[in-house]
Amino acid sequence: MKLGMRSAIVVGATGLTGSSLIEQLCDNDEYVSVIVIARRELQYKHPKLEVKIRNFDTLEEKDIEFAHELFCCLGTTIKKAGSREAFEKVDFEYPLAIASLAKKQGIPHMLVITAMGANERSRFYYNRVKWKLEHALIELGLQRLSIIRPSLLVGQRDEFRFGEKVGEKLIKLAKPLLIGPLKRLRSIESSQVAKSMIVIGLHGKKQPVTIYPS
Repeated sequence: MKLGMRSAIVVGATGLTGSSLIEQLCDNDEYVSVIVIARRELQYKHPKLEVKIRNFDTLEEKDIEFAHELFCCLGTTIKKAGSREAFEKVDFEYPLAIASLAKKQGIPHMLVITAMGANERSRFYYNRVKWKLEHALIELGLQRLSIIRPSLLVGQRDEFRFGEKVGEKLIKLAKPLLIGPLKRLRSIESSQVAKSMIVIGLHGKKQPVTIYPS
């Protein structure tokens, strides 16, 4: 494919990783078009960027046009969502519905952020939902699925999350001890995750399902 001929769709562009991702995509010469599907307008503007304001509860096939990569950065917390049901809607139902529409449109590659602790038997509900999403996406049979499992994401949020701030400080204190196999437990900058997603989109493994740990 010629330079500057790729298109990308991003959902979850208002979050920590998503906001960094769209800026990096717009700055990348490989991409000529970046489409964001969001529930509200973005502050960030760029000639390559098109923002489609949509209600995720009523998304239709026509709302997801063809693109070379679909980047899904949707995610919230139970506290912010207000309930487990509302949390699962954002972190499971929406990504799965979008993936289904993307499959119908022939989008060849979906990249989705889950969590390092995604596990069916996790003691944490959050991690069980992330595993549930991964499993459902794999079962959907997309042409190509890249699952990104970051550790604790750090960066400048618009909102304050007390639990994440505490976790961030604890991991920072423990960083000198996190070596060898434990290195993956270190916190990671959201901008680095965004950069990695673009690299995976352009140069990642060409197989049906790939999981990328932190």
